[in-house]
Amino acid sequence: VQLQASGGGLVQAGGSLRLSCAASGRTFSAYNMAWFRQAPGKEREFVAAISWSGGRADHADSVKGRFTISRDNAKNTVYLQMNSLKPEDTAVYYCAADKSYSGALRREGIDYWGKGTQVTVSS
Repeated sequence: VQLQASGGGLVQAGGSLRLSCAASGRTFSAYNMAWFRQAPGKEREFVAAISWSGGRADHADSVKGRFTISRDNAKNTVYLQMNSLKPEDTAVYYCAADKSYSGALRREGIDYWGKGTQVTVSS
């Protein structure tokens, strides 16, 4: 499956962005989807995941209450709504796909990665 993330940009602290990730290739609805991020000099970290049906979602503690993952299987797209952004949210954000939900929660378990989109939050 090919993944293409978009929607990144420069925003002031407290602002919002919505990232999108469009999938093509294999059946999108068969995959659990996730967002990860990587800040300069840091390891890639889990942000959020959503099951193939959309019935289950998990968010990292650092973004709970501010970020929301969702998906639209009819549009082959997964979203990450990011509100109340902080400078520490600055990173390259990557979408990912995995056949297993547990795999979608760990960067080591990911089947497919998309190219990242840069999010920069200014203070």
